Amino acid sequence: MFDAIKRKIATLSSDFEYYLARWKHSKNLPALAGSDRNILKTLKKDGVYVTNLADLGFDSSSELLKAAHHQLFQMENPTNEHLDERLPQIYTVTGLPEFYAWGVEKRLLNIIENYIGLPIAFHGVHLRKDFKSKYQFGTLLWHSDAEDRRIIKIIIYLNDVEEKTGPFQYIPRSLTSLFSWNYFQLYYKLWKSGYMGIDDEQVKPVIPKSAWKSCPGPAGTVIIVDTKNALHHGTVRTEDRSTLFFCYTANPPERPDLCTQYWDDTYPRIELQSASDAVKVSN
Repeated sequence: MFDAIKRKIATLSSDFEYYLARWKHSKNLPALAGSDRNILKTLKKDGVYVTNLADLGFDSSSELLKAAHHQLFQMENPTNEHLDERLPQIYTVTGLPEFYAWGVEKRLLNIIENYIGLPIAFHGVHLRKDFKSKYQFGTLLWHSDAEDRRIIKIIIYLNDVEEKTGPFQYIPRSLTSLFSWNYFQLYYKLWKSGYMGIDDEQVKPVIPKSAWKSCPGPAGTVIIVDTKNALHHGTVRTEDRSTLFFCYTANPPERPDLCTQYWDDTYPRIELQSASDAVKVSN
């Protein structure tokens, strides 16, 4: 009992320090152009903003796509065709200059810092191939990420994504606001699952399927999402899907141990080809 009280006090103290730090940093947030303020507004409302590389207009985008498709071609052929649950094939590409340069585009970092509300850390990039699946498991289950109190992950489709390719799907934050009955029901179910995820049938009684938001789109589609606060998942697919995942948190994050996968040896790591071997950037 005493230990539980101590943990609760420690959590409340940590939360107070977090909100105080955000309040202090608010006067240092970088200015945003009008279009970027619209991205921020949508993120705050729904936790997700969908755009594309052309509309973002970063000079580094063309080199990013060239490098991504080159690395996709280099990926080893998987040997998991016989498995019912085919885990995604993930390569860490953080150190390659084309990926790093796009991930630290100044406009992008300014948007993310305004959303997170604190100095930020760019942890790195995964090149990912997701395979055909017959049912929900792993990240195909509805879940919430745990690296920090606010997390921005950017997903870039490297091939056209339709229903058969398993688009990213989410529930708008406005439908699961903190302390709402929807929030309590969904996150209680997540807690009961050991935070491993819940399936569609568990979500439907709380949030009807008509309110779920799917994100199909052509190659070059960009999804900016707070994966902590927007309940989300990948959908069951009959065709493979290739993507890039960029990860950002506050600096330091609440759970730094969960962020090392973007630069350590958790996944096969493409060898560095430049001196850009730093993974974190703080504003």
